[in-house]
Amino acid sequence: MEQNTPVCELPFKGDTIVENDVWIGQNVTVLPGVYIGNGAIIGANSVVAKDVPPYCVVVGNPATVRKKRFDDELVSILEKIKWWDKSAAEINSLIPILSCSDLDKVKEELKEGI
Repeated sequence: MEQNTPVCELPFKGDTIVENDVWIGQNVTVLPGVYIGNGAIIGANSVVAKDVPPYCVVVGNPATVRKKRFDDELVSILEKIKWWDKSAAEINSLIPILSCSDLDKVKEELKEGI
């Protein structure tokens, strides 16, 4: 006689999406269906159960937003220029701007290129 084994069907949570320029620390768990926005930082040993907005730092279990990396204006500019879609030559020309510590200067120079 054949024994029927019940099949456990898990609900589909959707695709897990990790955008561009994201840093994920060691031993991070990202649950199904989570969206991680551009430029996000996920701290080590975190459990990401909810969507992570662009350019935010999240840590913990469950991971929570601890801070934004930049102000809303700079985040908007970075999302518009999409440097990760540019050619290597274009990225190389942007490195001095993107690595500058004066964020007001970064905003002004990037605005000119939009």
